[in-house]
Amino acid sequence: MTEQADALHRRVLEWYAREQRDLPWRRPDASPWGVLVSEVMLQQTPVVRVLPVWQEWLTRWPTPADLAAEAPGAAVRAWGRLGYPRRALRLHAAATAIADLHDGRVPGTVAELRELPGVGEYTAAAVAAFAFGRRVAVVDTNVRRVEARLVTGVQHAAPSLTTAERQVAESLLPQSDSDAKVWNVAVMELGALVCTARAPRCSDCPVESSCAWVANGRPAYVGPARRGQAWAGTDRQVRGRLLQVLRESDGPVPHDRLREVWDDEVQRERCLDGLVADGLVEPVGEAEFSLPRAGRAR
Repeated sequence: MTEQADALHRRVLEWYAREQRDLPWRRPDASPWGVLVSEVMLQQTPVVRVLPVWQEWLTRWPTPADLAAEAPGAAVRAWGRLGYPRRALRLHAAATAIADLHDGRVPGTVAELRELPGVGEYTAAAVAAFAFGRRVAVVDTNVRRVEARLVTGVQHAAPSLTTAERQVAESLLPQSDSDAKVWNVAVMELGALVCTARAPRCSDCPVESSCAWVANGRPAYVGPARRGQAWAGTDRQVRGRLLQVLRESDGPVPHDRLREVWDDEVQRERCLDGLVADGLVEPVGEAEFSLPRAGRAR
């Protein structure tokens, strides 16, 4: 390890030791299941919204087998308004696979984790690193932004993860497993709290003096347009409203009740059909709908 890399690691790890947020899935007593649930919930959802839902889930379903014993609709209902509710179904499917194929224990290698339903490259790496201490690069949006600025000297990372970014992340990993684990989460935290997308606080950054972007005069981003996600009037909003009605009901909901959710009939029915196709909603008879009910046999 070069002296420069050693100094970089030391400054970031010392900063994290002082500034890290106290989040339950980062504590030493967090279970691998708790880490997996947190990683799925945190995808595209802020910590402040995830925290109460994560706590409710782990209280209700402290193990994968506990969730697998419930119907998938229970997971969708408990997902609340975190958004992208297919993640709830993926967690339920992963819990079922863990219960059936791994004796109820979350597997500890990236390869095994990737075989779980709905677990992709990022989530597998995160769980392997944070729950099992594996030396593997964990590359989320915050990490990509920090390393784009620190190493590449650009304001924002490319629209999608590149091979070059993976190589940079791997090259920056400390050699020891324990330091690599903390480094991964420390860089994430740095991106979340200091090296933010819109208003980076460079003067508070522990590696400002080593940052290529700062050294270049903080040049503006010149890549493809970065578009925010619209909400009002979109299919996402309609789907969310339909699911909210179903979550708040103790039983099947008449189609007529769902028609009251949104005036645009074409859009509403398209969204309802999409929810059925995604497995988030089940038709009941000819004129009612419910959250998915079929579950794993107890």
